[in-house]
Amino acid sequence: MQYSLPVKTIFVLRHGKSDWHQDYGSDHDRPLAERGITAAGLMGRFLTQNSQVPAKIISSTAVRARKTAELAIAAGDWDCPAAFTKALYGASVSGVLDLLRTADDALPSLMLVGHQPTWSELVAELTAGNPPHFPTAAMARIDLEVERWRDVQPGAGVLRWLVTPKVLKNSGFDS
Repeated sequence: MQYSLPVKTIFVLRHGKSDWHQDYGSDHDRPLAERGITAAGLMGRFLTQNSQVPAKIISSTAVRARKTAELAIAAGDWDCPAAFTKALYGASVSGVLDLLRTADDALPSLMLVGHQPTWSELVAELTAGNPPHFPTAAMARIDLEVERWRDVQPGAGVLRWLVTPKVLKNSGFDS
């Protein structure tokens, strides 16, 4: 597909599988399970090996989301800034869109790390499609034909791909 305007790219990464058996004080403090730790690293390596490293990461402050972002950064050996905001914990789709619209226009891409059901609803809203199945550590790439982040509107995006750790493992990626 050819674009007439510059393209902004959003990577939407759901946090890895959390550990419901550990002792934690609140939902916000729930940690990653071993499977979530492994999957977060896998997703980071996937982006690096496909030359699709985000220019900046914005993550929920929830422990499981923050750790997913940190593990993806480390495993992918990314050199990009990361910001952590409570605004993505329990956020609505409109809240996420408001956050996107404040991004620095010099950034060609952003990764958002957060939670369901918002992530599948966000993908549907941006692409005017149905909410996709979005398991833990799944990641979607959405291209937006906009010059400025403030111009991001519902239905303006194209879903380029949505990949899960299971699909990557089954395809032999990273083995």
